[in-house]
Formats: sequence, structure tokens, C-alpha cells
Amino acid sequence: MPYKDPEKQKEYQREWQRMKKAGESGKPSIRTLNPEEIRTAQGLRDLLSEVISEVRETNGDTFIKARLVGYLVSIGIKAVETADHEERLSNLEDKLNLE
Repeated sequence: MPYKDPEKQKEYQREWQRMKKAGESGKPSIRTLNPEEIRTAQGLRDLLSEVISEVRETNGDTFIKARLVGYLVSIGIKAVETADHEERLSNLEDKLNLE
């Protein structure tokens, strides 16, 4: 079982059964989105990284996957820039508070 938590196991099994009935292949992806995880640019970067990995692993039209990954990468670039600005601003605030 991929999850030790019994509730997550049940959720995984439900999703697997749904995929089986729908004729979909692959393994179910059970990911609950925690709002605390995306309050920072770093959290958004982590989420985008995970989503891009999932898109790349799926079976499907290569052209559509490439367009989707390209779009997500453009969003990721903005998230990286924001994370860098966020870190630099925090450092400047720390320096101003010390002086």
C-alpha cells in the first residue's frame, strides 16, 4: 500500500476503482492541496514541479503534453523570480532592522 494512513488508503482505493471502471491506466494520484503550502513562492514552485512531473509521466499526445509543460514552465519562471525577489526583500528588511 502506498499509504500508511487508513483514510489515505481508502481514498487511493476509491480512485483506483474509479480509474479501473473508466478504463484509465496508470496509478492514481491522490494529492490534497494544502493552502499553507502555496502561500509562498517556494510552495508554488514545489507544486508546479510536482504537476510538471505528473504531466510528463502520463500517456497522451506528445504535442499537447509539450504545450502544457511549456505553459507550466512559463508560470514556474515567474514563481522563481518572485521567490528570488521575496528572499532579497526579506534580506533587505533584516539589514534595515539591524541598523
